[in-house]
Amino acid sequence: MKPFLKWAGNKYRIVDKIRGLLPPGRRLIEPFAGAAAVFLNTNYAYNIVNDLNVDLINLYLVLKAHGPAFIDECKSLFVPDNNSPDAYYALRQEFNETKDRVRKSALFLYLNRHGYNGLCRYNSEGGFNVPFGRYKKPYFPYEEMMFFYHKAQTAEFLAEDFETVMRRAEPGDVIYCDPPYVPLSDTANFTSYSAGGFGPEEQLRLARVAEEVSAKGIPVLISNHRNSFTLEAYAAANIESFDVQRFISCDGDNRNKATELLALFNGRHICVG
Repeated sequence: MKPFLKWAGNKYRIVDKIRGLLPPGRRLIEPFAGAAAVFLNTNYAYNIVNDLNVDLINLYLVLKAHGPAFIDECKSLFVPDNNSPDAYYALRQEFNETKDRVRKSALFLYLNRHGYNGLCRYNSEGGFNVPFGRYKKPYFPYEEMMFFYHKAQTAEFLAEDFETVMRRAEPGDVIYCDPPYVPLSDTANFTSYSAGGFGPEEQLRLARVAEEVSAKGIPVLISNHRNSFTLEAYAAANIESFDVQRFISCDGDNRNKATELLALFNGRHICVG
């Protein structure tokens, strides 16, 4: 099942590869859940779905609690009169000002599907500032939301630091991490790189915590770009590499392949490919 949100880096396209490497367990923990494609396409009895984006987690919590009634409220926003710049910017302003958690969550979905390229971006004051996307008829993900609603009954949703969540793990748990990726190029410009504050120090902290948690018998799988930085950071893991198709400009015909990896921390390591 596809996620009901558009989301940068969503793992639906490689979920089969991820499932093939995730060990069995009682509970799946995702410290960087995003659109939650892995949660949606695995069958663990219990789940912890975590992301630092509070608006995202509140949407998941509201959908879990209110289900079909909330989905109907969201659908009421997907009408032709709301698919215009004036309506979009008015609803975006309402999203940034409202304190009503249910309404804010419905507006978050509206903005996700009507905003430019499904981006999620905030200004320095914390205001959502993605421009209007100009789609002919934005898709309303009814079936995807219903699937998520039913699956969410097995999940706890959190908005905490990844290390806090990972250190909650117990034997029988499995952890999948999808952090902001390191740059496509090698490490030359990495010292100035930070995606949402997730720079090299955070990447190394994640690798260190993964190694420490896995030493307690809790497997940790991490996805990222493959380069010398990640190969060194994940030296204690089993590494599987593969190519994925990427857009490298606004020109849809201009595409390139990038090499990604999946690093499984489980006490021994080997590089594949």
